[in-house]
Amino acid sequence: MKTLYLECSMGAAGDMLASALLELLPDRCSFLAKLNSLGLPGVQFSTQRAEKCGVVGTHFSVRIHGEEEISQDVSLHETDSEACSHNHNHAHDPLSHGHDHSHSHTHHSLPQILALLDGLSLPEKVREDAKAVYRLLGDAESRVHGTPMEEIHFHEVGTMDAVGDIVAVCLLFHEIAPEEVLASPVHVGSGSVHCAHGILPVPTPATALLLQGIPFCGGPVSGELCTPTGAALLRYFVSRFEEKPIMTVETIGYGLGQKDFEQANCLRAFLGTTEARRGKITRLECNLDDMTGEDIGFAVQRLFSSGALDVFTQPVGMKKNRPGVLLSVLCSLEDADRLASVMMQHTTTLGVRRQDMSRYVLDRRIEQKQTSLGEVRLKYASGLGMERKKIEYEDLASLAEQHHLPVSEIRKTIEQELSQKNLSFN
Repeated sequence: MKTLYLECSMGAAGDMLASALLELLPDRCSFLAKLNSLGLPGVQFSTQRAEKCGVVGTHFSVRIHGEEEISQDVSLHETDSEACSHNHNHAHDPLSHGHDHSHSHTHHSLPQILALLDGLSLPEKVREDAKAVYRLLGDAESRVHGTPMEEIHFHEVGTMDAVGDIVAVCLLFHEIAPEEVLASPVHVGSGSVHCAHGILPVPTPATALLLQGIPFCGGPVSGELCTPTGAALLRYFVSRFEEKPIMTVETIGYGLGQKDFEQANCLRAFLGTTEARRGKITRLECNLDDMTGEDIGFAVQRLFSSGALDVFTQPVGMKKNRPGVLLSVLCSLEDADRLASVMMQHTTTLGVRRQDMSRYVLDRRIEQKQTSLGEVRLKYASGLGMERKKIEYEDLASLAEQHHLPVSEIRKTIEQELSQKNLSFN
């Protein structure tokens, strides 16, 4: 399986991700030319070779009317942050390490950014990816500030250099086309960051929301290592966060940040192959011949609500020629003891059989898609040389009730619309 692994031991930012991924391409000059032909107003993309702690890599630059954001050191009373020392009254939403936004910026709302992306000459998949990343950022900022997403005005992540970073990363993922994307737990840094709103802890509120459910850690480095943009890109593209798997590495990319630390400030990208994804799972079972259908149904509901991955029943013949029910529960290894207790509590069984096993699984992700009938979730599954997609049934059912139409008609209309965006369901 073609696998991309991102090592985020020094966090993640848009420029560092772009730099690392760009090093994986055999023809970087052609890719830069493609970026520079997109038509982003006043934007010029370029790269420079750089070095951190003796490690040579790439620094990805986005110049706006010939000007690049410059890294600025901070005082002993401030943390090393890309959003530190603002000279103008900006809401906090940093983009990359050590940036001082001392030049003029134009702030945009989410609808303005989405309209801008619609005007770029991009593959439709890349455009939808970039929009989805911005919606993640918008949702985080909306929750932090208690403001509807449509009314949020992005500051740093709404400027052309930020749009450039996000579009570049989305296009790089499209060019590399990995079957699965994995990443290490994310190092977020430590301490606090001085912003227009005052002193904020690391990770900042927006970054913390974007990293919910993702393993991350602090550390001895004082400063903000993972930005909201970096967190949003990781959340969108990475299917699992874990230690590096056994893989045959073909290419390694080094994306360097601007600041200097005792540890090399870089994000590494490993591109290679892994075996089909396998995971551990436990099956719990018991035979029942003295429970009503209603009671068994209640037990099934309790098992699902207690965290079972799947619960199912099968008719079986038992001793003394009694018809019975085989109750099976699939769960993670760490949940097995707890769910066995639930089975004991809500059934009449005197024992539960346990079997630990491995299983092959496809990687899964969900994207939000806007259609003429409303928003739906599109569920992707990929791996083992295949990819599937399916519209979430609950969304179809909800829209069917809302529009007073059959589910089949809702599904057909939405699939036709998405197919026009090169998302075939055949």
